[in-house]
Amino acid sequence: MSDSGLLKRFETLTFGHRGLVIGFFALVTLAMLYVLSPYGSTRLHIDASFKKMVPLHHEFMQTYVEHEKDFGGGNRILIALIARDGNMFTPDFFEALRIATDEVFFIPGVDRANVQSLWTPNVRYTEVVEDGIAADNVVPSDFSLTTEGLDQVRKNILKSGIVGRLVANDFSGAMISARLLEVNPDTGERLDLVDVSVQLEQKIRDKIEAYDVEIALESGFAGIDVHMIGFAKVIGDITEGAGMVVVFAAITVLITTILVFLYSQSLAITLAPVVCSLIAVIWQLGLLTLLGFGIDPMGILVPFLIFAIGVSHGVQMVSAIGAEIFSGCDCMRAARLSFRRLLVPGGVALLSDTVGFITILLIQVQVIQEMAITASLGVAVIILTNLFLLPVWISFLRLGDRYRNKLKNRTEALSAFWSALSQVANRRQARVIVGVALVLLLVGAWKGADIKIGDLHRGVPELRPESRYNIDTEVISDRFSIGVDIVTAIVETIPDGCIDYDIMTAIDEFAWHMANVEGVQSVIALPGIAKIISAQWNEGSLKWRVLSRNPTVLVQSVGYVETSSGLLNRDCSVMPVMMFTTDHKAETIDTIVAAVKDYREKNVTENVHIRLATGNVGVMAATNEVVDATQFPILVGVFSVITLLCWLTFRQIRAVLCIIIPLGLVSLLAYALMTLLEIGLKVSTLPVVALGVGIGVDYGIYIFSRMTGYLKAGQPLAEAYRRTLNVTGNGVVFTGITLAIGVATWIFSPLKFQADMGILLTFMFLVNMLAAILLLPALASWLIPQQPVEDRTG
Repeated sequence: MSDSGLLKRFETLTFGHRGLVIGFFALVTLAMLYVLSPYGSTRLHIDASFKKMVPLHHEFMQTYVEHEKDFGGGNRILIALIARDGNMFTPDFFEALRIATDEVFFIPGVDRANVQSLWTPNVRYTEVVEDGIAADNVVPSDFSLTTEGLDQVRKNILKSGIVGRLVANDFSGAMISARLLEVNPDTGERLDLVDVSVQLEQKIRDKIEAYDVEIALESGFAGIDVHMIGFAKVIGDITEGAGMVVVFAAITVLITTILVFLYSQSLAITLAPVVCSLIAVIWQLGLLTLLGFGIDPMGILVPFLIFAIGVSHGVQMVSAIGAEIFSGCDCMRAARLSFRRLLVPGGVALLSDTVGFITILLIQVQVIQEMAITASLGVAVIILTNLFLLPVWISFLRLGDRYRNKLKNRTEALSAFWSALSQVANRRQARVIVGVALVLLLVGAWKGADIKIGDLHRGVPELRPESRYNIDTEVISDRFSIGVDIVTAIVETIPDGCIDYDIMTAIDEFAWHMANVEGVQSVIALPGIAKIISAQWNEGSLKWRVLSRNPTVLVQSVGYVETSSGLLNRDCSVMPVMMFTTDHKAETIDTIVAAVKDYREKNVTENVHIRLATGNVGVMAATNEVVDATQFPILVGVFSVITLLCWLTFRQIRAVLCIIIPLGLVSLLAYALMTLLEIGLKVSTLPVVALGVGIGVDYGIYIFSRMTGYLKAGQPLAEAYRRTLNVTGNGVVFTGITLAIGVATWIFSPLKFQADMGILLTFMFLVNMLAAILLLPALASWLIPQQPVEDRTG
């Protein structure tokens, strides 16, 4: 059976059972609403996890997972209490610190063995006394909130070496450090980081502030500022900011509905694509819930992107139906003809959208892969709602001569504009368009080559610079020496390696080398601590701050360093080297990682194996390397599949080039824009380019599909393009504007990564539309064989 015969049978089957089609979509939509309701067996939920955000297959993350049990990982929280008067040595401050420490200790999901604070027994000091070594908790068991007790704690702090780590450099505050587990021990389920963030706010920040008010009324205490950072707080703040999505969604739906009404000039037709797109979102969320997925804060905008895509494709169907009504058909006839005409190109366009989403599965980071699955489900549903439900719905409408006259008036009003624009299909004008495109290609290649991998600014890039989290980050960085960014190299050796002089010396030399690398603020490693203890055994003399060749002396130097310090494991076969960095900018991470790799290649020591990396900067380094490695395979995959789909549709390599070349130019310009706006290529922005290509190809497919029909009828290219614009031009321009508006509202999000995605997608949707209506016909004038034939049809 021929393709046209198959389409006709498909059309007859669909429109011959219109009631069943409407009933099917109505029943499934009601079922999905039930699934999403509180009465459903499962509920859609925010699903955030630390390990979902990292590439667990990467070399660095393999190290992270292997040693996570002994040394924890990048999922830790830091809580700094800062006295507003700059003096932490007051009874009120220490009581507040005790309350905060207890609250952190009992938050579900906190690894209690690794909680550190002045009040925890794992924060100790050692000193040499007349009869040997004395050691005790920094806050002793008999501590009392008196002047004498506080003075003794001050002395213990100085002896413990925790100034700059758990105590502010200027003694204005103290810190609580804790690591989080992956599983909530109370429930046995994956730890809910959003809930942890909420509890930190309620039990720490709110409680300490309430405590401030209470005691200030009694003693005149100046009060305490609470600053909290860590992955759980990042996720919590992102989720809180993502709540604005509801507002953006309402604004998007309202503006889109108004625009569709202005375009269609009919309320009945306006409701069809808008409601069909909302049905697609409902199905998408319902299917996610049934499959057991939640929505990660990083992908919470995907359903609203699906709504925008649904409306834009719906407008193409509305445009085609309007053209048939304009020609004298009733709604039933117009819907059937448009169904037959758009089923293949519309399906190919939506498949191209799907390809854009599926290819980001190459990024082996779970949150991105779930985003791809979420978006792919949405596009799959749009294929059903837009290509089947929408034309069947419109076939029930009754639109007579009044509506036909509105379309004629609009066509006449725009006819002169489309006639002028169609001149880009003449070679003389096409030369100018192609020349401008070549200039833009050079500019895009020049600036796009400078794009950076990773973050380009201080603080958490997902949040605005003025966000509370980034302010807290700045305060902690200023008050403490360790900073908030850390990359840890894991040094693996033989058991009891910490009492082997050669091994300890090799680690010490590595630590010294890294301490002098640009971007490293400070380094903490066991050999450095051992040298300090060695000097303490010898009256604090600096000449004894060395590593002894005698294993017995080394035992004496490291014997008081506990595993809870994170500097060694139980049998001393693994000793981390902690490197605190000045920031987590891409250049800083690249410099440090390159320095570690270069050092271990040039300095091979027996029984000393240096592995990267744990810590939050180690996670970022692994993520950056994955992004760098996958950016080009993703783009190659997107363009390859779209090229294949276009060739299967049009069976002409010239047609494929006319569609693909504008897409490639816009992708290059998107990279240049990211460079100009200082937006790094990272997990949140890498998918944008693939999505922009997958969705942007729709314009070219719809234009070329319509234009091919006129060319086959013997029309010259310029005339064929003029007629294409009269029928499809409105729809293509409106589609570009609709998609752009659908994501432009994201620019005002309190979350910077959403704002960046909004900027880039808005750019790609608009510029892809312009490239399709200007550059595509200009290329066609040179690539498509010209066969001028007199236009007898007028």
